[in-house]
Amino acid sequence: MAVFRSGLLVLTTPLTSLAPRLAPILSSAARLVNHTLYVHLQPGMSLGGPAQPQSSPVQATFEVLDFITHLYAGADVHRHLDVRILLTNIRTKSCLPPLPTSVQNLAHPPEVVLTDFQTLDGSQYNPAKQQLERYATSCYSCCPQLSSVLLYPDYGPAVSPAGSLGVHLPSTIRPTSPVARSAKQPVRGHQRGAVGGTFDRLHNAHKVLLSVACILAQEQLVVGVADKDLLKSKLLPELLQPYTERVEHLSEFLVDIKPSLTFDIIPLLDPYGPAGSDPSLEFLVVSEETYRGGMAVNRFRLENVTPEGNWQREWMGNLLRPPYKRPELPPGFYVIGLTGISGSGKSSVAQRLKGLGAYIIDSDHLGHRAYAPGGPAYQPVVEAFGTDILHKDGIINRKVLGSRVFGNKKQLKILTDIMWPVIAKLAREEMDQAVAEGKRVCVIDAAMLLEAGWQNMVHEVWTVVIPETEAIRRIMERDGLSEAAAQSRLQSQMSGQQLVDQSHVVLSTMWEPHVTQRQVEKAWALLQKRISEAPSGP
Repeated sequence: MAVFRSGLLVLTTPLTSLAPRLAPILSSAARLVNHTLYVHLQPGMSLGGPAQPQSSPVQATFEVLDFITHLYAGADVHRHLDVRILLTNIRTKSCLPPLPTSVQNLAHPPEVVLTDFQTLDGSQYNPAKQQLERYATSCYSCCPQLSSVLLYPDYGPAVSPAGSLGVHLPSTIRPTSPVARSAKQPVRGHQRGAVGGTFDRLHNAHKVLLSVACILAQEQLVVGVADKDLLKSKLLPELLQPYTERVEHLSEFLVDIKPSLTFDIIPLLDPYGPAGSDPSLEFLVVSEETYRGGMAVNRFRLENVTPEGNWQREWMGNLLRPPYKRPELPPGFYVIGLTGISGSGKSSVAQRLKGLGAYIIDSDHLGHRAYAPGGPAYQPVVEAFGTDILHKDGIINRKVLGSRVFGNKKQLKILTDIMWPVIAKLAREEMDQAVAEGKRVCVIDAAMLLEAGWQNMVHEVWTVVIPETEAIRRIMERDGLSEAAAQSRLQSQMSGQQLVDQSHVVLSTMWEPHVTQRQVEKAWALLQKRISEAPSGP
């Protein structure tokens, strides 16, 4: 049997059915190819018809990302194979341009083309072979005469393709933003992003990281390659490939798998690199091992970068827009609405403001009062949701009630239509109490402040912001919830960006406690100055 230096494997079986067949397919390919194996995903394509098959876009979903990961992992068994999954026809949800019609030139023109397409008689059916050859040469720079075609490789007696239908791959890709996570969930693309690493002797784990980054990026991908001081912590750095050699191999691989992207390959000289300073970057791809480093980059960006939606540390506490005029409130009495997504740390900020002299109204405590037997919301809630939400002692079981409404917009609206007016009334009563006690500043601590429309009761909205990934981690740790449950909780709230867009002052608890304290003290001092300079009170 002839063995070829490079080959092209066209996979036509749907990914779910193909997953358990990867090992025998790769083994069959490894017997014919001894160096570079390009893989082209075209599930559902038929080579049996009279018409020339055309390349069609494949929707980028988590199933596709997982499949790519497992294919590269399976290729580790065949160390002589340099596997490269071509991403030209894989399109994200936000990317609609037509597929390129020109032939793509690969770094190593394939000498043999293979496929998992099943012919009627199980042999190398000539019409299908000819179709495959024409398809391969119309898409990629194959050699003029393709020497061999493997149709429907022998899977062996232990593997039954028919019995493999419906087998799902275990998840290997974890998004950091709170989105629904299912196999068919589309992946959203972005214009510019970044990925970084040492990339010494490019291996399959590197290829997974780079492939996910290439799928997410629509225009440009910045690739940081560790150099100089960042290499000192490596074990035996003398054995690493030179920087120029690593960049050369990296560049060849990237241009092969997605030539439509612009790649900016630069040396990484510090832990943050361009991801820590470039405001136009929209995403960063990290591995499980470098997740902490990715979070550190996010914190660094929040502190130092000033794109839309990111705030410098020195901006924290500043007034971003003029306060509301509230002539209906008592003179000399100023009200702050404090909000933030769940897990943002707004309650800790409220306590810091209390230490500075503010009167705090906790909407959660008001909710507990409203829910209590005899409270103003107790009977309406029981009538709306039934007595099965009650403990044996008649108290509303808020966990049971929460499970009914989280993720169910209709049920959630029924609950909020009952609760929000009741809590607002209780808050106004608390404000009267604050005035009676001679307090000058009152803070309403409420996660749903803007959703409930309570900004009409305050002079200013103050928002506490943190990345959603950090919020999920805190919710899981604080409340003992699963990641999915924490994500569901955030999905029922406004995003941090939506809150910031309607805020007068922004604070963050991302850093050490003393940094948060300084922010709060600064915001408080500027507030006192605004109040004192007001012509005739607020």
